[in-house]
Amino acid sequence: MPTWLILTLCTAGTCAVVLIVATLRRRGEEGEDTSQTPDVIEYITMMIGVVYAIVLGLAMAGVWEERAAAEDWVRAEAQALREVSTRAEAYPSPVREEIREQVDGYVTHVLTVEWPHMVENEELTEEGDALLADLRRTITLHEPTTTLEAHGYHGLMDRAAAVDEARTARAQAAEPTMPGIVWFGLVAGGVVALGMVFTLQIQRSARELLLAGLFSALIAFLLFLVWYFDAPFARGITEPTEAFEILFPELA
Repeated sequence: MPTWLILTLCTAGTCAVVLIVATLRRRGEEGEDTSQTPDVIEYITMMIGVVYAIVLGLAMAGVWEERAAAEDWVRAEAQALREVSTRAEAYPSPVREEIREQVDGYVTHVLTVEWPHMVENEELTEEGDALLADLRRTITLHEPTTTLEAHGYHGLMDRAAAVDEARTARAQAAEPTMPGIVWFGLVAGGVVALGMVFTLQIQRSARELLLAGLFSALIAFLLFLVWYFDAPFARGITEPTEAFEILFPELA
């Protein structure tokens, strides 16, 4: 289902439920004096709104930070692989070609096999781990014979370690950021915040119903954003493999 359709259905559904309940509740209270709302109810409603806004804001900031970090780690992984392929120029032709072939094989696997698997199963593939291990082994086992190769060796080892680090971070970012208990709190808090609308004894005037609808739509939209950015590789990043495609255009 398209993301925009999910957002539309969630927002429209939330607004519809709130407006229907508000209308039916008001009909059942015909003749009741609703001109005055106890001060304690207004105070509690305000406090619930403030607390929920803080929690929702922290959740939004958390998933946004994780999204940005995931994008940075993908870029770091692709850049480190490109550096490995470039710095292999200092090695003899057979070793150089082997390193570049292994880099290309790893990138191809990531783009064609591992990425769809990661989005669907929230984990990396064992084959990708094996390909990276082979690349690091090839770099490590070659003994430098010249000063140029010695300098290149240390650079290649550092870049290979950077690839491994970025890959580990990508594996962690493939999992949802928000724990289930936090989601329970966000949804329950949203229900409570919307429920407090009815304690204010709103009327069925167009203005009050419009405000109630906008308030419910805002909460639904913010919860949708938290859900959307909670899986950065599946939804939060528009072009998650762009860094690999730019640095390795021949493999894209």
